[in-house]
Amino acid sequence: MAPTMIKEKAAKAQTAQPESKSGPVARTTPGLSTIFGRAPFWSLRDEMDHLLTRFSDDWNSGWLSQGFEASLDLSETNDKIEVHLDVPGIKPEEINVEVSGDQLRITGTRKDEKEETGRTYHRVERHSGSFSRSVTLPCDVKEDEIEACCDNGVLTVSLPKAEAVKCRKVTVKPKAK
Repeated sequence: MAPTMIKEKAAKAQTAQPESKSGPVARTTPGLSTIFGRAPFWSLRDEMDHLLTRFSDDWNSGWLSQGFEASLDLSETNDKIEVHLDVPGIKPEEINVEVSGDQLRITGTRKDEKEETGRTYHRVERHSGSFSRSVTLPCDVKEDEIEACCDNGVLTVSLPKAEAVKCRKVTVKPKAK
């Protein structure tokens, strides 16, 4: 190789720009999008949009003004359906239980406690107001035998199943010869 060609190659190597067949190629460093999978600012924008949408939905549903959501469990045995609903601080006479067809609706109201003068509240998290929970029952029930009781802030509603839907065990016998 001629000494001038060696010098030219060394000079090109010092400029640190790779060369393609069509000429020098601009140096590219791995961008944030290749490190994080996509541009981090788009990701941040998507997260903020999601957060604001959730906040807006919650605001429109009235979480600041209308009340609270009572937690509900629905279970089933061979004889009955049972519903447990958390209703702390609500008197039994302030709870309504209605059954119409396959729909169970439970409503109630937790009343505001009177604010005391001379007291400064630093945090208020307990909600007051009304709640309403509706649930579709998995089968027909005997509407005239439904019972509801409230103990230690938990409402229990027992809904006996109608005879037509109760599970009956059938004994399998061997074939007679």
